[in-house]
Order: sequence, then structure tokens, then C-alpha cells
Amino acid sequence: MSRLVLGVGASHSTLMNTHWAEVDHLPAAHRFRDGLAEAREALAAARPDAVVVIGSNHFRGMFLDLMPAFTVGVGEVNGAGEANTPGGPLPVDTDLARRLVDGLVEDEFDPAFSLRLTVDHGITHSLQHLLPALDVPVVPVVINMFAPPLPSMRRCHRLGTSLRAAVEGDGLDKRVAVIASGGLSHRLPWPKWFAALSDDDRFLVEAWLNGRTSWSEYEVRRRQIIRAAAPDINEEFDERFLHLLATGDLAPVLDMTDEQIDRQAGNGAQELRAWIAMAGALASPEGPATGRTLAYGAVPDWLTGMGVSLLTPTSKETSS
Repeated sequence: MSRLVLGVGASHSTLMNTHWAEVDHLPAAHRFRDGLAEAREALAAARPDAVVVIGSNHFRGMFLDLMPAFTVGVGEVNGAGEANTPGGPLPVDTDLARRLVDGLVEDEFDPAFSLRLTVDHGITHSLQHLLPALDVPVVPVVINMFAPPLPSMRRCHRLGTSLRAAVEGDGLDKRVAVIASGGLSHRLPWPKWFAALSDDDRFLVEAWLNGRTSWSEYEVRRRQIIRAAAPDINEEFDERFLHLLATGDLAPVLDMTDEQIDRQAGNGAQELRAWIAMAGALASPEGPATGRTLAYGAVPDWLTGMGVSLLTPTSKETSS
């Protein structure tokens, strides 16, 4: 059977690609970049045959005209290419992707699937910095983390459990790694789609609804809105989450509501669903996955608490 060999959780920010000079003096930015390098080396040492990448959608590939809770790319997958992230075709393990969709359905999930999926930096930023050669086939799993109603944290953990069962039941002998992209605490100046109160709010909702064939036309003002936002980073929340992740005790987070997450860590922290799903995938009946934090630091210029973690699956088979 195929098996999970490693999990990596990493924050993302396209400003890392486009405005590095503005943060070059910040130790936290360097810690994050060094943490990515260490995770990249660990991922290479794990020798995965495929990588499942769990991340978010920032309304460049999916829009309010149709917003599934969970989507798996099973055919052609293209990076949107915004802010110097990878654009164009990505290598995809279609056989594994189909197996994951079938397994999720068998486990009473109802995932969407796409034969022509566009993914943005919610998927591609992690690939850019953790698999820079793009020489390992991937399976993107996109979770709706910004257009409520959102799947619960506990539901996302259960999704990870189902992904693991599907991997282990594929009848093959692949080494599969999981990358979780997003978070940690940050607040984006994004409205709920049903509560657009200001001109900027209405502009963003219009972009999210009508941008499927023209998202780049909205990009300049959209980026201006984001860059004008004040940082809202909760370092205590982030460090507590990273500790819980490393020790395998995610129970305090699984029961948090969207409102609690938003209040304590900002709407951007809804992306922790990717990390929760990754942890679920690497757990087993023998116990939760455990690991260590490679880097953490608040980077106000990026609006975000930036962290990198490694998780090791509980199965003894992964060392073979």
C-alpha cells in the first residue's frame, strides 16, 4: 500500500516574492525563509513519489458563482501565476487524485473535482518554495476558507483522516507527502460576501463574483486594498497552535467556531484548516502525528504570523 511519509505546514505571502527588500532587515522574515529551506531539505530527503497540497483559494481560481467546500484537481492544473508564483501547467498525479476522490466519496464526503483547475498562491506559493523544481507530481486539495459558510475545523480534520485511508487503500506502493499552505494569524480587509458595506467591500465582492475570466483586471486595486491594511497578528495564538500541532493535541482548536478564530487570530487564520487536515492525514489509530516547529515570526509587512512546521506520521512503515 502507499503511505504517508511527511507533513509540512507553511504560511504563505506573495509579498515575499515581490517586496523582499522591504523586510530584509527583519529577523522574523529570515527565520521564515530559513525554515522553508529546512523543510525543503526534509521533503527532498523523504523522497515522495507524490505530494498532496492542501490550501486555500483567493478568488483567482474559484469564485462566488460556484464555491465548493472541498475540491480536488484530478486532471489539468494550472497556476494563476500572480505575484511571481508559478504559472501555467503543474505536474499532477491523476491516478492518486482519482483515488482520493473515490475514497472521499466512499467515506461519505462530497468533494468537487476538476479536470481543469486553476490554483493561486494558496497552493502554488508552497510549491514554489518547497518543491521549486516542480519535479514531483502533486494533487491539489482546495478548501473553501474565505467564503462562508466554511467547513468546520473538525470536518477538515476528518477530511485528512479520509485522505490517509484513501492513500493507504490505493493498492500501490507510493511515498506520499502532505503540504499544508496558509495561515497563521492575519486579517485581510475582506468582507463577508453578504455584508459588503464600503466601496472597497463592494469592489471585492464584484471581483469575487465576476472575475472568473478576468481576475487580473481587478488585481491592481485589490492589491492596493490589501497593502493598505493594518497588521493584526496574534503571536500568542500562533505559538500556542504550533505547540498543539507539534504535540498532536489539536482538540482545543477543533472545537473553535469561525467567530472565535476570527476574533482571536483574524479571518486569515481560517486557513488553519489546511494544517488541521494535514494533521488528520498523518495521524493513525496508534495516535496523532507529532513534530516540531522549524520557524515562527510575526512579519507585519506581510500582515501575517509566518510559521513552518514538520509532522511525522505515526506509522512505523514510513521509515522504510
